[in-house]
Amino acid sequence: MKNWSTYLLKCSDHSLYCGVTKDFKARLKEHNGGAASKYTRSRLPVELVAIRQDLTKSQAHKLEYRVKKSPKHKKVQVLKDWPIR
Repeated sequence: MKNWSTYLLKCSDHSLYCGVTKDFKARLKEHNGGAASKYTRSRLPVELVAIRQDLTKSQAHKLEYRVKKSPKHKKVQVLKDWPIR
């Protein structure tokens, strides 16, 4: 089922955080509420930079891995351009 998303957030310290979820709106509320991630909890507020939707769970996790391994200046482009297989 293609109901997964890989997302990229910009934290208050201008760092980037990449994650995977089935419900982005709920997940963003969790992040900004300090309950979603230890990393983002100390860097609030966070805001959406980019999102790739309609992925399978496997595709979403593979894309997350690819984004996290990319240099900061290429993360958004990797998220947008990653080919679906």
